[in-house]
Amino acid sequence: LSFSSWPTSASTTEAKPLRSLPRHHLQPSTMKTSTLALFALLSSASAFAPNAPSFVRPSTSATALNMADVSVASIKELREATGAGMMDCKKALIENDGDAEAAQDWLREKGLAKADKKASRVAAEGKIVTAKGDDGKAVLVEVNCETDFVAKDDSFLSFSETVANAALSADDMEGLMASEVDGDSLEATRQALVAKIGENIQVRRMASRGGSGTTVGSYVHMNKIGVMVELDGGDEELATDVAMHVAAMNPPYATPDDVPADDIEKERSILKAQVADSGKPPEIVEKMVEGRLRKYLEEICLVSQTFVKTNDKTVGELLKQNGATMKGFSRVAVGEGIEKKEDDFAAEVAKMAGQS
Repeated sequence: LSFSSWPTSASTTEAKPLRSLPRHHLQPSTMKTSTLALFALLSSASAFAPNAPSFVRPSTSATALNMADVSVASIKELREATGAGMMDCKKALIENDGDAEAAQDWLREKGLAKADKKASRVAAEGKIVTAKGDDGKAVLVEVNCETDFVAKDDSFLSFSETVANAALSADDMEGLMASEVDGDSLEATRQALVAKIGENIQVRRMASRGGSGTTVGSYVHMNKIGVMVELDGGDEELATDVAMHVAAMNPPYATPDDVPADDIEKERSILKAQVADSGKPPEIVEKMVEGRLRKYLEEICLVSQTFVKTNDKTVGELLKQNGATMKGFSRVAVGEGIEKKEDDFAAEVAKMAGQS
């Protein structure tokens, strides 16, 4: 291409406006040549220019929109209602299009899986809770967790009180866990608490006593030992004093009538064997056996034990002085009968070191 048709002199073009240019500069052939030359120049220059940025609007996914739509307030509200983590609450709202109720169900379903994984872990700590109804019925409930730290947690303590109050209307453990509390079963509430706290939590057992016509007193020692004593006659203060004695002495039975006949016969056989070689006449041996048997029953029965609060009378004598008779008692201790895992630190270190 030739650029000879372009005006090269600055004086020719810069000094004069376009309308004063010579007529030959405005001829069609000249304008066509100039246009082609300009196009060629621009084409060759564009080969060395950087690519222009794209101004196409990026697509926005539905998930991104959902994430933007989830407000901090809704996440906070869901977290307070469920106790789940902030990111879990946010994800639950996203998965359920912002529906708070559906998000709670979604979290509960996820919590169920967590609860199932923790169900095999030993829960030997916890708390004994008691409650008493207007009809005179009283209950003791053992609620377990894995550590003493969680046993002092406010959420755990609140759940334990809820369990005790629900137990007043339940006949057994199955009915208790099926009880409805705030729109959910007690079992669902327990599983949600497992997901929130992160420990295995179990409602292990319950005991109930009393009703119209009897007197019940309850005592809980350090949240670990709970006792209910039921009397015919007397008052609640008397029953509570006897409950304190039971907590301290842990008698196996309330009265001799409560001792199984098989246990009495077994003890009598042992006592006979002990005095068989004494050389005494059979009638004397029989009296010795019965005397030792009475002493044995006194040791294992509540009413014949010396009352620990005064040490000057038996529990039976105390009741008689106050116009009351023993009907029975229930005693529950946290973790009683649960085999705790014992960690062998030396064995763990050896295992980590690759030793046998």
